[in-house]
Amino acid sequence: MAALSIVSHPVPRRVGQRLVLHELTEGRSVALSRNEPDFMHPHGGLAEPLADPFLSRNPVVLSAGPAGSLCLEAPEGSKISIAGEPLRGSRVLSAVEVATGVPLELAERVVVLLHLAAPQARASAEALDMVGNSLGLQRVRNDIEHVADLDVPVLIRGETGSGKELIAKALYRRSPRRDRPFISVNLGALPKELAAAELFGAVKGAYSGAVRDREGLFRAAHGGTLFLDEVGEASPEVQVMLLRVLEEREMFPVGSSTAVPTDVRLVTATDAHLEKLIQEGRFKGPLLHRLAGYEIRVPPLRERREDIGPLFLHFAREELEAIGETHRLSNPEGWSEPWLPASLASWLVRYPWPGNIRQLRNLTRQIIISNRGQPGGLRLDPRLEQELAPPPAPPRVSPPVEPPAPEPKSTLQHKVSDFSEQELSAALEACGWEIKSAATRLGVARSSLQEWYQRHVNPTLSAEEFSRTYEECQGDMDSMVQRLRMSRWAIVRRLRELGLQRP
Repeated sequence: MAALSIVSHPVPRRVGQRLVLHELTEGRSVALSRNEPDFMHPHGGLAEPLADPFLSRNPVVLSAGPAGSLCLEAPEGSKISIAGEPLRGSRVLSAVEVATGVPLELAERVVVLLHLAAPQARASAEALDMVGNSLGLQRVRNDIEHVADLDVPVLIRGETGSGKELIAKALYRRSPRRDRPFISVNLGALPKELAAAELFGAVKGAYSGAVRDREGLFRAAHGGTLFLDEVGEASPEVQVMLLRVLEEREMFPVGSSTAVPTDVRLVTATDAHLEKLIQEGRFKGPLLHRLAGYEIRVPPLRERREDIGPLFLHFAREELEAIGETHRLSNPEGWSEPWLPASLASWLVRYPWPGNIRQLRNLTRQIIISNRGQPGGLRLDPRLEQELAPPPAPPRVSPPVEPPAPEPKSTLQHKVSDFSEQELSAALEACGWEIKSAATRLGVARSSLQEWYQRHVNPTLSAEEFSRTYEECQGDMDSMVQRLRMSRWAIVRRLRELGLQRP
């Protein structure tokens, strides 16, 4: 079932709120605007509309199409983009696009993700220290609840950086062994020649340098949980010893002929294709069957895109607390500049994330630190952006009814004098009278366009003229933009200066 989740909003607490679009399955359309519909967090709470004062009251309409497709129709003059591309008229999204997740940028301030979700809107109240409410993550939580209290080995499978150790810790905390040791070790980081001794212990003189008995990690974790990450990297010797532990619940320390009983709950993880390793003779089939007493598969981040917004906010809050800049998230009403620009939020959910959550966390840290002490919203360092592969463009099913606007020019290729007055005015009007956007579109210097605008379009209005326009438009922001030929930001600043009620 299709759903909308808030990826970014000027009011940070709104991130993660969502709406399941039941109406579409009933043949009805959904109108998305400033005032409707209502979103709420999956775990419950107050339902509320997007309510950003810069969003239009004229809705974009979503309706169901054939074969699981969805149609979006935008009102004339709206500022809506789909995956970074301005929406003109209507656009059909295929079932594949919806299943992948499509970001909608509204007025360059709010980003919502159109995606698939389970019919039930409410998520489990037990988060298990995992951020997100995607269907894939809910399945992982359910798996943990089903097996945590059982004394069976668990194999966690997922891509690198997808959070496998976090799942192992959740299993441990929910198990009867939670008051006993939890030991984590990466088999890929252990020297091959010392791995067996590290895990199972060794007696004095068992190998060169063994000047005393070695306890080993299995005995250190006795009564508790031992988490072995990258189990596909285990040497043949270690594989044989692991198989004995699982079958007989005993082990032989290196150099010893005496078996030692062991009582350990074994949790393992891998990003390797173990079945392929078995075919190649590099991994033992019986060991895989023993390790996978219960198997948990972790979805990659690109398959749970609705969790990216909450995850980014979670990591950003941690980093902002570390540098003493949590005030960036103090925006209870949403009138100031968004803390996370819509273009960056849209980029985050379109990026494929080959390093999954670990990569997202590292990138969040990079963004926060590079913006340290800088005013305004967060920005992605251009050098960092160049290092990351651009997100793939979503497949197009049908063209929009009207041709898209020309691509904005990334460099200053023109002067204001190269354009006629009509061309300059048309560009400004198309960009909602925002100087920066229009300058980028035309490829001219922002300062030059600002100077021309103040001379030819909108000299400073008197307080009386501005107040009269405000009253005649009854505070409607869209009407004031058209009448005054000013950007929303400029209007809001003037309203504050004059002490008028916000529209």
